[in-house]
Amino acid sequence: MKITFFLLPKDKVIYLRSDSTLRQAMEKMKYHRYTAVPLINKKGKYAGTLTEGDILWTLTDKKISIEDKDLEHINLKTIHKHIKNKAVHIDAEIEDLIGLTMNQNFVPVVDDRNIFIGIIRRREIISYFARKYYSHKQPSAFATG
Repeated sequence: MKITFFLLPKDKVIYLRSDSTLRQAMEKMKYHRYTAVPLINKKGKYAGTLTEGDILWTLTDKKISIEDKDLEHINLKTIHKHIKNKAVHIDAEIEDLIGLTMNQNFVPVVDDRNIFIGIIRRREIISYFARKYYSHKQPSAFATG
């Protein structure tokens, strides 16, 4: 099965430009209550994922408090990303996502030019396989109502 069925398109995804500041990232992540967000460069290409951990490590390594004005001068491009979330091509199959979703809350999806087009969330993958599993075992066990 192709992954397009599960795609949350870019216009519905919260993401950050890779040239945003640390303060902008912290504010957006706090507002949306996200632990990780995709980063997109000026050309619209997927440029990695920023996590809460990346922010925490940056604050502690640079000995910066969250009230510090320096947050406005730290560019996300300069922050070390401790986790390298891998993107998949839009033509990938659902089975290609299993390994990725074990370590990623979402999987970024790109087109032929590596342009970010959206994400697939872990919960959709788990839900798909749970429905598949329970449809063979106990159809009523996964029913929602």
